[in-house]
Amino acid sequence: MFEALRSIFSKPDATMLSMEPKLAVAALLVHLAAIDGSVKAEERTALESTLQDYYGLTDSEVRKLIEEATRRDQESVDFYRFTSALSSLDAAEKLEIIRMMWLVVFADNKNHELEDNMVWRIAELIGVSARDRTVLRNQMARGHETQAL
Repeated sequence: MFEALRSIFSKPDATMLSMEPKLAVAALLVHLAAIDGSVKAEERTALESTLQDYYGLTDSEVRKLIEEATRRDQESVDFYRFTSALSSLDAAEKLEIIRMMWLVVFADNKNHELEDNMVWRIAELIGVSARDRTVLRNQMARGHETQAL
């Protein structure tokens, strides 16, 4: 058993190291939608439409992306593999990722503290300032009747 564990940690996972940003974003959004214990229909719809709109995907492509993102999220122990794939993006793209996250958070008209915390952590990890994160949060919250849990 020890030998099996050692072999796992001695070989880098090439598929994770070379993760494309689109898959990393999808995995983060999948995790975010489920972080409060369940994925509501509104969150699933927001997740799908956000990815579809931003990346110009077909229904079939977005379903495949979400399936792969779900698998990657389940295999992951932290956010590093996802956020490291996003570190080289420009500032506008990073802001867009945080905006997409807030869209998923507010899709069910609730802002669970775990959702808020995850967006904060991801923003920090990819280099989005607290001010920009807060401005985006306030923009996305407008028009939504949010409830803090």
